[in-house]
Amino acid sequence: MALTGRDFLAMTDLSSTELMEVLGLARDLKAGKECQIGRGKTLGLLFRKASTRTRVSFSVAMYQLGGQVVDLDPSVTQVGRGEPTSDTARVLDRYVDALAIRTFAQEELDLFAYHCRIPVINALTDREHPCQALADLLTMQETFGSLAGLTLSYIGDGNNVAHSLMLGCAIAGVNVRVACPDGFMPDGDIIALAQSMARTSEVIVTHEPARAAGAAHVLYTDVWASMGQESQAQDRAPIFQPYQVNEALLTLADPKAIVLHCLPAHRGEEITDSVMEGSQSRIWDQAENRLHVQKALLASLLAP
Repeated sequence: MALTGRDFLAMTDLSSTELMEVLGLARDLKAGKECQIGRGKTLGLLFRKASTRTRVSFSVAMYQLGGQVVDLDPSVTQVGRGEPTSDTARVLDRYVDALAIRTFAQEELDLFAYHCRIPVINALTDREHPCQALADLLTMQETFGSLAGLTLSYIGDGNNVAHSLMLGCAIAGVNVRVACPDGFMPDGDIIALAQSMARTSEVIVTHEPARAAGAAHVLYTDVWASMGQESQAQDRAPIFQPYQVNEALLTLADPKAIVLHCLPAHRGEEITDSVMEGSQSRIWDQAENRLHVQKALLASLLAP
Protein backbone atom coordinates (compact mmCIF):
# COMPACT_ATOMS: atom_id res chain seq x y z
CA MET A 1 0.00 0.00 0.00
CA ALA A 2 3.03 2.30 0.32
CA LEU A 3 3.04 2.56 -3.49
CA THR A 4 -0.66 3.47 -3.81
CA GLY A 5 -1.18 6.24 -6.36
CA ARG A 6 2.51 6.72 -7.12
CA ASP A 7 4.27 6.80 -10.49
CA PHE A 8 6.86 4.26 -11.61
CA LEU A 9 9.04 6.17 -14.04
CA ALA A 10 12.47 4.77 -13.16
CA MET A 11 14.07 2.10 -11.00
CA THR A 12 15.01 4.77 -8.49
CA ASP A 13 11.31 5.30 -7.73
CA LEU A 14 11.57 2.18 -5.53
CA SER A 15 13.51 1.86 -2.31
CA SER A 16 15.22 -1.45 -1.57
CA THR A 17 12.38 -2.39 0.79
CA GLU A 18 9.71 -1.51 -1.77
CA LEU A 19 11.56 -3.42 -4.48
CA MET A 20 11.63 -6.56 -2.35
CA GLU A 21 7.94 -6.15 -1.50
CA VAL A 22 7.00 -5.94 -5.18
CA LEU A 23 9.08 -9.04 -5.94
CA GLY A 24 7.49 -10.86 -3.01
CA LEU A 25 4.00 -10.00 -4.20
CA ALA A 26 4.93 -11.12 -7.71
CA ARG A 27 6.00 -14.51 -6.34
CA ASP A 28 2.71 -14.82 -4.44
CA LEU A 29 0.64 -13.92 -7.50
CA LYS A 30 2.63 -16.33 -9.65
CA ALA A 31 1.91 -19.05 -7.09
CA GLY A 32 -1.83 -18.44 -7.49
CA LYS A 33 -2.72 -15.85 -4.86
CA GLU A 34 -6.05 -14.21 -5.75
CA CYS A 35 -6.10 -10.43 -6.16
CA GLN A 36 -8.93 -8.41 -7.67
CA ILE A 37 -7.69 -4.91 -6.84
CA GLY A 38 -8.25 -3.85 -10.45
CA ARG A 39 -11.99 -4.60 -10.43
CA GLY A 40 -13.85 -1.66 -11.95
CA LYS A 41 -10.61 0.05 -12.99
CA THR A 42 -9.07 0.71 -16.39
CA LEU A 43 -5.45 0.72 -17.55
CA GLY A 44 -4.56 2.83 -20.57
CA LEU A 45 -1.74 1.67 -22.86
CA LEU A 46 -0.08 4.48 -24.82
CA PHE A 47 2.63 2.86 -26.96
CA ARG A 48 4.64 4.80 -29.54
CA LYS A 49 6.99 1.81 -30.01
CA ALA A 50 6.24 -1.72 -31.18
CA SER A 51 5.73 -4.27 -28.42
CA THR A 52 4.89 -7.92 -27.84
CA ARG A 53 5.84 -8.85 -24.27
CA THR A 54 5.12 -5.47 -22.68
CA ARG A 55 1.76 -4.97 -24.36
CA VAL A 56 0.48 -8.50 -23.78
CA SER A 57 1.82 -8.87 -20.23
CA PHE A 58 0.35 -5.54 -19.07
CA SER A 59 -2.99 -6.39 -20.68
CA VAL A 60 -3.21 -9.88 -19.19
CA ALA A 61 -2.03 -8.59 -15.80
CA MET A 62 -4.80 -5.99 -15.66
CA TYR A 63 -7.44 -8.50 -16.79
CA GLN A 64 -6.31 -10.96 -14.13
CA LEU A 65 -6.63 -8.20 -11.52
CA GLY A 66 -10.26 -7.81 -12.57
CA GLY A 67 -9.80 -4.63 -14.61
CA GLN A 68 -10.04 -3.47 -18.19
CA VAL A 69 -7.51 -2.22 -20.75
CA VAL A 70 -7.81 0.55 -23.33
CA ASP A 71 -5.30 0.62 -26.21
CA LEU A 72 -4.52 4.28 -26.93
CA ASP A 73 -2.89 3.66 -30.32
CA PRO A 74 -1.24 6.95 -31.40
CA SER A 75 -2.10 6.21 -35.05
CA VAL A 76 -5.86 6.35 -34.35
CA THR A 77 -6.00 8.97 -31.58
CA GLN A 78 -5.20 12.66 -31.41
CA VAL A 79 -1.90 11.74 -29.72
CA GLY A 80 -0.53 11.01 -33.19
CA ARG A 81 -1.88 14.24 -34.69
CA GLY A 82 0.07 16.72 -32.61
CA GLU A 83 -2.18 17.38 -29.62
CA PRO A 84 -0.01 18.84 -26.83
CA THR A 85 1.10 16.19 -24.36
CA SER A 86 -0.18 18.26 -21.45
CA ASP A 87 -3.69 18.36 -22.96
CA THR A 88 -3.74 14.62 -23.67
CA ALA A 89 -2.48 13.85 -20.17
CA ARG A 90 -5.13 15.94 -18.41
CA VAL A 91 -7.91 14.30 -20.42
CA LEU A 92 -6.69 10.74 -19.93
CA ASP A 93 -6.28 11.48 -16.23
CA ARG A 94 -10.09 11.77 -16.06
CA TYR A 95 -10.79 8.61 -18.07
CA VAL A 96 -8.46 5.86 -16.85
CA ASP A 97 -7.08 4.76 -13.48
CA ALA A 98 -3.47 4.14 -14.57
CA LEU A 99 -1.41 4.77 -17.67
CA ALA A 100 1.46 2.66 -19.05
CA ILE A 101 3.52 4.55 -21.61
CA ARG A 102 6.09 3.16 -24.07
CA THR A 103 7.82 5.96 -25.90
CA PHE A 104 11.15 7.40 -26.98
CA ALA A 105 11.98 10.38 -24.77
CA GLN A 106 11.94 10.08 -20.99
CA GLU A 107 10.87 13.73 -20.96
CA GLU A 108 7.51 12.84 -22.54
CA LEU A 109 6.88 10.29 -19.81
CA ASP A 110 7.81 12.82 -17.13
CA LEU A 111 5.46 15.37 -18.68
CA PHE A 112 2.55 12.92 -18.55
CA ALA A 113 3.33 12.22 -14.90
CA TYR A 114 3.43 15.94 -14.13
CA HIS A 115 -0.05 16.51 -15.55
CA CYS A 116 -1.68 13.28 -14.29
CA ARG A 117 -2.90 12.46 -10.81
CA ILE A 118 -3.22 8.76 -11.72
CA PRO A 119 -0.18 6.43 -11.63
CA VAL A 120 2.00 6.66 -14.74
CA ILE A 121 4.21 3.65 -15.51
CA ASN A 122 7.35 3.51 -17.64
CA ALA A 123 6.72 0.69 -20.11
CA LEU A 124 10.02 1.60 -21.84
CA THR A 125 11.80 4.78 -22.87
CA ASP A 126 15.16 5.33 -24.51
CA ARG A 127 16.59 5.98 -21.04
CA GLU A 128 15.14 3.12 -18.96
CA HIS A 129 13.17 -0.13 -19.04
CA PRO A 130 12.42 -0.62 -15.33
CA CYS A 131 9.64 -3.22 -15.69
CA GLN A 132 12.11 -5.46 -17.50
CA ALA A 133 14.60 -5.11 -14.65
CA LEU A 134 11.92 -6.16 -12.16
CA ALA A 135 11.32 -9.37 -14.15
CA ASP A 136 15.07 -9.99 -14.36
CA LEU A 137 15.52 -9.68 -10.60
CA LEU A 138 12.55 -11.98 -9.97
CA THR A 139 14.05 -14.60 -12.30
CA MET A 140 17.37 -14.40 -10.48
CA GLN A 141 15.63 -14.66 -7.11
CA GLU A 142 13.68 -17.73 -8.23
CA THR A 143 16.81 -19.42 -9.55
CA PHE A 144 19.20 -18.77 -6.67
CA GLY A 145 16.78 -18.33 -3.75
CA SER A 146 18.23 -14.96 -2.79
CA LEU A 147 19.76 -11.96 -4.54
CA ALA A 148 22.41 -11.46 -1.87
CA GLY A 149 25.94 -11.98 -3.15
CA LEU A 150 24.97 -12.50 -6.78
CA THR A 151 26.85 -10.97 -9.71
CA LEU A 152 25.09 -10.02 -12.95
CA SER A 153 27.19 -9.36 -16.03
CA TYR A 154 25.60 -7.42 -18.88
CA ILE A 155 27.42 -7.78 -22.21
CA GLY A 156 26.63 -5.52 -25.18
CA ASP A 157 25.13 -2.11 -25.83
CA GLY A 158 24.89 0.26 -22.85
CA ASN A 159 21.21 0.97 -23.56
CA ASN A 160 18.01 1.49 -21.57
CA VAL A 161 17.98 -2.12 -20.34
CA ALA A 162 21.56 -1.78 -19.11
CA HIS A 163 20.61 1.43 -17.31
CA SER A 164 17.71 -0.13 -15.41
CA LEU A 165 19.74 -3.24 -14.59
CA MET A 166 22.56 -1.15 -13.14
CA LEU A 167 20.17 0.83 -10.96
CA GLY A 168 18.03 -2.17 -10.02
CA CYS A 169 21.03 -4.26 -9.02
CA ALA A 170 22.46 -1.39 -6.97
CA ILE A 171 19.14 -1.07 -5.10
CA ALA A 172 18.88 -4.84 -4.58
CA GLY A 173 22.50 -5.28 -3.45
CA VAL A 174 23.54 -7.29 -6.52
CA ASN A 175 27.01 -6.85 -8.03
CA VAL A 176 26.73 -5.67 -11.61
CA ARG A 177 29.37 -5.58 -14.34
CA VAL A 178 28.70 -3.98 -17.70
CA ALA A 179 30.95 -4.67 -20.70
CA CYS A 180 30.45 -2.47 -23.78
CA PRO A 181 32.51 -1.33 -26.76
CA ASP A 182 34.07 2.10 -26.64
CA GLY A 183 31.47 4.67 -27.67
CA PHE A 184 28.54 2.49 -26.57
CA MET A 185 28.86 2.73 -22.80
CA PRO A 186 25.91 3.50 -20.49
CA ASP A 187 25.20 7.17 -19.83
CA GLY A 188 27.71 8.68 -17.42
CA ASP A 189 25.07 9.99 -15.04
CA ILE A 190 23.52 6.51 -14.77
CA ILE A 191 26.93 4.98 -13.99
CA ALA A 192 27.60 7.59 -11.31
CA LEU A 193 24.11 7.18 -9.81
CA ALA A 194 24.34 3.39 -9.69
CA GLN A 195 27.78 3.50 -8.10
CA SER A 196 26.60 6.00 -5.48
CA MET A 197 23.58 3.80 -4.63
CA ALA A 198 25.54 0.53 -4.35
CA ARG A 199 25.92 0.24 -0.58
CA THR A 200 26.66 -3.48 -0.30
CA SER A 201 27.64 -4.30 -3.87
CA GLU A 202 29.85 -3.05 -6.68
CA VAL A 203 29.17 -1.51 -10.08
CA ILE A 204 31.90 -2.07 -12.68
CA VAL A 205 31.95 -0.78 -16.25
CA THR A 206 34.55 -2.19 -18.64
CA HIS A 207 35.38 -2.77 -22.30
CA GLU A 208 36.40 -6.41 -21.58
CA PRO A 209 33.67 -9.10 -21.86
CA ALA A 210 35.89 -11.74 -20.27
CA ARG A 211 36.49 -9.57 -17.22
CA ALA A 212 32.78 -8.99 -16.81
CA ALA A 213 31.85 -12.65 -17.28
CA GLY A 214 34.38 -14.13 -14.87
CA ALA A 215 32.59 -16.17 -12.13
CA ALA A 216 29.35 -14.29 -12.79
CA HIS A 217 26.04 -15.85 -11.76
CA VAL A 218 24.09 -14.22 -14.61
CA LEU A 219 25.14 -13.46 -18.18
CA TYR A 220 22.76 -10.97 -19.77
CA THR A 221 22.61 -9.48 -23.25
CA ASP A 222 20.34 -7.48 -25.54
CA VAL A 223 20.23 -6.59 -29.23
CA TRP A 224 23.11 -4.53 -30.57
CA ALA A 225 20.78 -1.96 -32.16
CA SER A 226 17.65 -0.99 -30.24
CA MET A 227 14.34 0.23 -31.66
CA GLY A 228 14.96 3.39 -33.65
CA GLN A 229 18.56 2.36 -34.38
CA GLU A 230 17.86 -0.26 -37.04
CA SER A 231 19.71 1.73 -39.70
CA GLN A 232 22.90 1.37 -37.63
CA ALA A 233 22.67 -2.41 -37.24
CA GLN A 234 24.99 -3.31 -40.12
CA ASP A 235 27.68 -0.84 -39.02
CA ARG A 236 27.47 -1.98 -35.40
CA ALA A 237 27.81 -5.72 -36.09
CA PRO A 238 31.63 -5.89 -36.44
CA ILE A 239 32.09 -3.60 -33.42
CA PHE A 240 29.92 -5.78 -31.19
CA GLN A 241 31.00 -9.20 -32.46
CA PRO A 242 33.55 -9.67 -29.62
CA TYR A 243 30.66 -9.08 -27.19
CA GLN A 244 28.59 -12.04 -28.31
CA VAL A 245 27.28 -14.27 -25.50
CA ASN A 246 28.44 -17.68 -26.68
CA GLU A 247 29.67 -20.99 -25.29
CA ALA A 248 33.22 -19.71 -24.80
CA LEU A 249 32.06 -16.72 -22.73
CA LEU A 250 29.69 -18.89 -20.72
CA THR A 251 32.56 -21.16 -19.64
CA LEU A 252 34.10 -18.16 -17.83
CA ALA A 253 31.02 -17.66 -15.67
CA ASP A 254 30.05 -19.56 -12.54
CA PRO A 255 29.28 -23.24 -13.38
CA LYS A 256 25.68 -22.69 -12.22
CA ALA A 257 25.30 -19.39 -14.06
CA ILE A 258 22.10 -18.60 -15.96
CA VAL A 259 21.67 -16.73 -19.23
CA LEU A 260 19.10 -13.95 -19.69
CA HIS A 261 17.94 -11.90 -22.69
CA CYS A 262 15.08 -9.39 -22.63
CA LEU A 263 13.96 -10.35 -26.18
CA PRO A 264 13.44 -10.11 -29.08
CA ALA A 265 16.77 -11.79 -29.86
CA HIS A 266 18.82 -11.81 -33.03
CA ARG A 267 20.14 -15.35 -32.83
CA GLY A 268 23.68 -15.67 -34.09
CA GLU A 269 24.42 -12.02 -33.35
CA GLU A 270 24.37 -10.96 -29.68
CA ILE A 271 23.68 -14.54 -28.55
CA THR A 272 24.22 -17.94 -30.13
CA ASP A 273 21.32 -20.28 -30.73
CA SER A 274 22.93 -23.02 -28.64
CA VAL A 275 23.30 -20.78 -25.58
CA MET A 276 19.79 -19.43 -25.96
CA GLU A 277 18.35 -22.94 -26.10
CA GLY A 278 20.84 -24.45 -23.67
CA SER A 279 20.25 -25.82 -20.17
CA GLN A 280 21.50 -22.63 -18.52
CA SER A 281 19.04 -20.38 -20.34
CA ARG A 282 16.22 -18.91 -18.24
CA ILE A 283 15.02 -16.62 -21.01
CA TRP A 284 11.49 -18.03 -21.23
CA ASP A 285 11.02 -17.90 -17.43
CA GLN A 286 12.28 -14.33 -17.62
CA ALA A 287 9.72 -13.46 -20.31
CA GLU A 288 6.90 -15.03 -18.29
CA ASN A 289 7.92 -13.03 -15.24
CA ARG A 290 7.11 -9.79 -17.05
CA LEU A 291 3.47 -10.72 -16.42
CA HIS A 292 3.91 -11.41 -12.71
CA VAL A 293 5.99 -8.35 -11.79
CA GLN A 294 3.73 -6.00 -13.73
CA LYS A 295 0.70 -7.56 -12.10
CA ALA A 296 2.32 -6.97 -8.71
CA LEU A 297 3.24 -3.43 -9.69
CA LEU A 298 -0.30 -2.60 -10.85
CA ALA A 299 -1.77 -4.14 -7.70
CA SER A 300 0.55 -2.01 -5.58
CA LEU A 301 -0.12 1.25 -7.44
CA LEU A 302 -3.92 0.69 -7.55
CA ALA A 303 -4.29 -0.52 -3.97
CA PRO A 304 -6.99 1.44 -2.09
